Amino acid sequence: MTEEFEVTSDQLVRKFKELLNEANVTRSIVEDDKGKTLLEIPVTAGLIGALLAPWLAALGAAAAIATKCTIRVEKNVGKTP
Repeated sequence: MTEEFEVTSDQLVRKFKELLNEANVTRSIVEDDKGKTLLEIPVTAGLIGALLAPWLAALGAAAAIATKCTIRVEKNVGKTP
């Protein structure tokens, strides 16, 4: 199952962190308003803390160059990783 969320650059990192807290997210893609992929992150059950910091820094940089972004998340339906 795939879900999409449109956010402003100010909301991008906060919404992304919220989505990572959901146990069933398996992959996240951030695109700019023209559909260009800015960041693609495979999410695994053990992705926390120090491993996540570089991704969030890159996400912050992506937010600085885009005014609107789409976060597309792929989820496992009916099972947790």
